[in-house]
Amino acid sequence: MLFKELGLSAELLRAIDKKGYNEATPIQQQAIPLVLEGRDVLAGAQTGTGKTAGFTLPLLQHLQQSTENRRSVRALVLTPTRELAAQVGESVRDYGCYLPFKTAVIFGGVSINTQFAKLKKGVDVIVATPGRLLDHLQQGTINLSKIDILVLDEADRMLDMGFIRDIRKIFKYMPKERQTLLFSATFSDDIRRLAADLLNNPIEIQVATRNTTADRVKQLVLPVDKRRKRELLSHKIGAENWQQVLVFTRTKHGANRLAQQLTDDGIVSSAIHGNKSQAARTRALKEFKEGKVRVLVATDIAARGLDINRLPHVVNYELPNVPEDYIHRIGRTARAGLDGHAVSLVCVDELKLLQDIETLLKRKIDKEIIPGYEPDPRIKAEPIRMGRQRSGGTRSAGRNSSGGAQKKKRRGVPKNRGGQRQRAAGRQRRAG
Repeated sequence: MLFKELGLSAELLRAIDKKGYNEATPIQQQAIPLVLEGRDVLAGAQTGTGKTAGFTLPLLQHLQQSTENRRSVRALVLTPTRELAAQVGESVRDYGCYLPFKTAVIFGGVSINTQFAKLKKGVDVIVATPGRLLDHLQQGTINLSKIDILVLDEADRMLDMGFIRDIRKIFKYMPKERQTLLFSATFSDDIRRLAADLLNNPIEIQVATRNTTADRVKQLVLPVDKRRKRELLSHKIGAENWQQVLVFTRTKHGANRLAQQLTDDGIVSSAIHGNKSQAARTRALKEFKEGKVRVLVATDIAARGLDINRLPHVVNYELPNVPEDYIHRIGRTARAGLDGHAVSLVCVDELKLLQDIETLLKRKIDKEIIPGYEPDPRIKAEPIRMGRQRSGGTRSAGRNSSGGAQKKKRRGVPKNRGGQRQRAAGRQRRAG
């Protein structure tokens, strides 16, 4: 279906054409008409299928048709990470380039005073992470009383236990009569039930089977001993001439260490995680996109929202503790109809994590043992230590986005899946 068949305005169609798009993806075909009708929507689709445009385009058209005075905040998009907020903000500006609306992107790690100045001039759309948005709300620098449309992007994480308290606080600042949209690649049954409480008679869209990966991602598991993972990764990058590789680790310290080790091997690498300043994160991502950095080593802060054009390779140096995060990680490749390659280096300690991922996917992932890197069958599995890592976020007792006090975190290994999910959600909390 062509975009011009979806009832979008001439200004939006002109912006779409400027970006070089013509045909709408399945999620866009289903979501855009429903959002234009004013319906609440719970939408699930694989990563890289155009979910952002699926809510951004009808959101902007709603603002076009609104009779409210401009320069009052009428649309709010909440995201779990700074990088995703920045990306969504860019999409709103790109699709709204022929419209008079102003957008503010609000997240932590940067000066709040700069945000004050922009908000004073008046904005129509805010894209924000929860922690910094609450800072503004509590200081009275943002007024959400005129909100018509609310979007929760990557809603499974936004509505998980680590975020729900902040989300409910934010809801108190908004009118009850509003349109609410939840978009994500994955929805657990618990999150679906929770979402049902927040939406008004929603229509559910599920473009693909829940919790599936894109068909164009070629997935492969490379069994290898833990101590030889870095050696095998360097070998694969060099032997197969991988030029742009996004590598995921489980901890921030591990990301820093691996990036340095790869650089020592002659492979230019940078790390990106929640303990990095926002300037450092932005610079590392920019250099990676420009090809100045060959390998970007990341925690799960990069598993959601990073849209890297034509990214060919994703590597799970360590498997995630939460199976759904595997889908988001490898969803950074094979975007916009392109092919992608996802490799997981799996040691004996991670076999249970791999089993959980395969159970979620309802399929076995192909495995290949690389000659010279055969796992030692005498090595016994050991518990995976979580350390002090907070994947994707920063360690905080409160408003880390505005310099709040920090707490020490206790080490430990999740004992069950329920606790594991809550801990993982907590580690994402206030990533902004």
